[in-house]
Amino acid sequence: MYRSILRGLSGGGYAFSHLLQWNVDPCTTTMHRFLKRYLYSIVLAGNACSQPLLNISSYRVSQQPVCLMSTGMRRKRLPSSFPVLVESLQPVRNNIFEANLKNSQACQQRYIECMKKVKEGGGENAVKRHTQRNKKMLVAERLRMLFDDGFYFELSPFAGMGLPYGDIPSAGCITGIGQINGLWCVFIANDATVSGGTAYPITVKKQLRAQDVAIQNRLPCVYLVDSGGAFLPLQSEIFPDKNQGGRTFYNEAIMSALKIPQVSVVCGSCTAGGAYIPTMAEETVMVHRIGTIFLGGPPLVKAATGEEVSPENLGGATLHAEVSGCVDHFASLEKDAYETTRNIISTLNFELPEEVEEEVEEPLHSGEQLLGLAPRDYDHSLDVKLILSRLTDGSKFQEFKARYGTTLVTGFARIHGHLVGIVASNGELTHNASLKGSHFVQLCDQRDIPLIFLQNTVPAPEQTLSHSQSEANSNKLKAQGSMMSAVACASVPKVTVVIGGCHGSDSYAMCGRSFDPNFLFLWPNAKVSLMAPDHAEALAEEDEDVEKINKRLEKESSAFFSSGRLWDDGVILPQDTRKVLRDCLKIMKQQEYQLSKTRLRTPLLRF
Repeated sequence: MYRSILRGLSGGGYAFSHLLQWNVDPCTTTMHRFLKRYLYSIVLAGNACSQPLLNISSYRVSQQPVCLMSTGMRRKRLPSSFPVLVESLQPVRNNIFEANLKNSQACQQRYIECMKKVKEGGGENAVKRHTQRNKKMLVAERLRMLFDDGFYFELSPFAGMGLPYGDIPSAGCITGIGQINGLWCVFIANDATVSGGTAYPITVKKQLRAQDVAIQNRLPCVYLVDSGGAFLPLQSEIFPDKNQGGRTFYNEAIMSALKIPQVSVVCGSCTAGGAYIPTMAEETVMVHRIGTIFLGGPPLVKAATGEEVSPENLGGATLHAEVSGCVDHFASLEKDAYETTRNIISTLNFELPEEVEEEVEEPLHSGEQLLGLAPRDYDHSLDVKLILSRLTDGSKFQEFKARYGTTLVTGFARIHGHLVGIVASNGELTHNASLKGSHFVQLCDQRDIPLIFLQNTVPAPEQTLSHSQSEANSNKLKAQGSMMSAVACASVPKVTVVIGGCHGSDSYAMCGRSFDPNFLFLWPNAKVSLMAPDHAEALAEEDEDVEKINKRLEKESSAFFSSGRLWDDGVILPQDTRKVLRDCLKIMKQQEYQLSKTRLRTPLLRF
């Protein structure tokens, strides 16, 4: 039967004539699966294609029946014996190490103080009002109930601190990534203790960044909505522009079309623009007597019509679950809502690999020593291989072009078993170093190997004082342009850690924020500015102006100033870098486990 069908379909084609010559029982599961896939391909092509979509001749067939597709196979990693980095701190450099250590300890103390302030949310009175009067859980408690073991990886916790319009702890919302039933999911959770969940410009920016992370890494997204809408005095910075409030809803539609699942939990007020987040999500859970969805609340109804109505009757869970159909799941209590959400996530079309305990070689040196290797400034930078030996498995590193362009270190290593390509600043990004970096980035892109950038760029651009120097600078610019192109066009996942300075155009070639890395983190000692403090001579001639600019650079180049404005995904302690990189690599890899990614048609998800 199968042979006659195939002959009729193929018309005696070369591929099928080879298929019929295989020593395979036509009634085997293999033949059945193939025929089913071929018929499906013809249906998709509308019988318009002259050749089958499956190239049969490309399969190598043994004498025994084989499966064209196999699932559940346990793959084995290629063996490697990368050399161990034997770099050691020279005694003559001990003074630099001690200076760096002292600076890192001061930065770490500031990190702890900022984290404590952020954890307080809107303050003691706001917390009492939220928990006692409104009978709602704090956002940290909600996240603990939602995620496996209560663990989540928070992004940009210092966003919103030190802004012109005041301190907005965590920008009024907590974002990050956590595991639900073993699946990594992005979350966006409003903190109603901060101005009742009101959205400031930095809040919108943080929400959009979390959605970008979900899109770039194809991660399911969970919204915990408890928002009072936009902060009206700053409406001109929230509403009108492309990357402002409306972009959140645009992203929701795009993510749905890309088959990136989205689930919303209404655990508080969803007023005005906030009402669209749950109604555009694919599945929505709403908590009775706590959650509300309406464009205008009871005060607006009374002002417009004179009618008095309760929030529950106007837009409560009962109304939306039974009448409007805006929500899909009714939860009597908050804890029930998070259990329902966990169950929804378990219906997603992912097939995760079995957890296999593999022995991971720890670095030969303690990660605590990174505090003394984090440069206080560019002049206190030590050999970057000392840092690599405290991040990679077994302190092993296969260097690429070791003797060429030595101010940039490139090579392969493993971090918690994940093969990565590392591009690390070890001095000025020269002409040769840029060409080397361009070559290595393209090599990793060809092999689908994720890239880790460790950035510590020169504090100021090089001046042109002679004809020969002008020619050298021109060649350097062309080589850096080549590296920028390679980084921008590389399709592999990229993670950037600023371990020292992030200055000028060199930072672009090292995959700065503008070049869209999957994640970008700063060490507390990092400096982010066009040029570093004490290098403003090129910008002004008068001593008074130079001093003024240097003071401003000192303030605005701080890692905490940068993170407060969401120019990164968070400040991380040097000793936590290996753990953070491990989680990022796992998160970026998860998209391989989604069973169906191609969108054939866009379904109508809401009526």
